[in-house]
Amino acid sequence: MKRKSPPDWPAIAAALAARLPHSVLHPGAMLTAWNLHEQARRRRARAPGWALAFSGGADSLALLLILWAEGEVRWGRGFTVLHFNHRLRGRAADADARFCAEVCRSLGVRLVTGRWRNPPRNASEAQAREARHAFFRREMTRRRLRLLWLAHQQDDIAESMLMRLARGSGTSGLAAPRPAQPMPGGRWHLRPLLSLPKSTLVAALRAVGASWREDATNVGDDFLRNRIRARVLPAWRRATAGRDALAGAALARERLEEDDTALEAWVDALGPLRTGGILDLARLQGRPRAVWRRALHRWLLAQTPVPELSRAGFSALLAACEACRPTRQSLDRQHLAEIRAGRLVVRRAPRT
Repeated sequence: MKRKSPPDWPAIAAALAARLPHSVLHPGAMLTAWNLHEQARRRRARAPGWALAFSGGADSLALLLILWAEGEVRWGRGFTVLHFNHRLRGRAADADARFCAEVCRSLGVRLVTGRWRNPPRNASEAQAREARHAFFRREMTRRRLRLLWLAHQQDDIAESMLMRLARGSGTSGLAAPRPAQPMPGGRWHLRPLLSLPKSTLVAALRAVGASWREDATNVGDDFLRNRIRARVLPAWRRATAGRDALAGAALARERLEEDDTALEAWVDALGPLRTGGILDLARLQGRPRAVWRRALHRWLLAQTPVPELSRAGFSALLAACEACRPTRQSLDRQHLAEIRAGRLVVRRAPRT
């Protein structure tokens, strides 16, 4: 029996890039990458190193193939591919890692694989994500990489928005995932596929003869995102027949990002509100509640450790700040928030 020849991934990448050219990728992500590259060139500095998160699924495969073809033409540089084995699916997860290795070997790109050493039983989606991104951060630091390309697409916007609406998120949460997101340490997360629905990516991959890995955990009922993907999104799209619900969610996300950026700029324009851990409430008088909320949120994030206030606790503290009412409110077992003389400060909680 004749042995089947392995896929010609460079040829598949070129064919896919012809179907999904640079012009269909999200301009926010692509312009950020180009600007960072040009800034380094003008300074005659080393160009920012790239990393790409690759699970072996349809989305990340499409991103890898497109950027490989685009990068060869536009930037003339390679990048590091990062694959994380969560070790939650046994042999299937190992097969994912082998598939990623085969693709990267054919394309001639460096692959770095990480493994979750001790995954907890019944690990949550949040735990898996944190383990994965911890691996990404370690490798990017070790290899001095600044750009991480992620394969979120338009369906992910709608799923994330519905999940965060259920949590009561504000503009910052509802504006995620962002096409270009600055991260600590001068790094960036870039998501150029946010302009494309998953159906477009899958159709293009099939048209060029590409195969990919399927993660069985993406179709179960264990995670909220899966339930939204399988039950809510199809019903929502049927109910909005005649309208592109995914494109509408993507447009709403962009407007929310604009509003969130404007709110951040408004708070910045007030000048330093904190001095030595003290929040000057007088500087916020007469401002809209959204500005108060953002300033208080920043103040809480600046504390060490960051308090884990409940939604009701945050609302109570916000109301007290707006009224400049002398107040003492517990932040955790060791610390209190105290409002006195128009200032919000942290105090040690009295021993009991």
